Amino acid sequence: MESINMHEAKTRLSQLVARAAKGEAFIIAKAGKPVARVTAYDSPDESQQRRLGFLAGEFKVPDDFDRMGQDEITELFGG
Repeated sequence: MESINMHEAKTRLSQLVARAAKGEAFIIAKAGKPVARVTAYDSPDESQQRRLGFLAGEFKVPDDFDRMGQDEITELFGG
C-alpha cells in the first residue's frame, strides 16, 4: 500500500480522495510513521475481504507444474 507524506496529502487532497473513491487505498504518514489509512467509504472492512483461497476448487494445478517446459527451458539456456 502506498504511503503519502502529510504535506503532500494536504497539497493533493482532491486527487487522493478521487483515487480512494476508485478503490485505491493508501496511508498518510507523518515524519515517516503511518498515521491514517484512507479507503473508500463503502469499501469492505478488512475482516470482510477474502484474498487467500478465494479460488479454492476453481482450478487444478497439474502435478508436473514445476517441470512444465523443462526441456525447452534447458535448451534455451544452452543445456
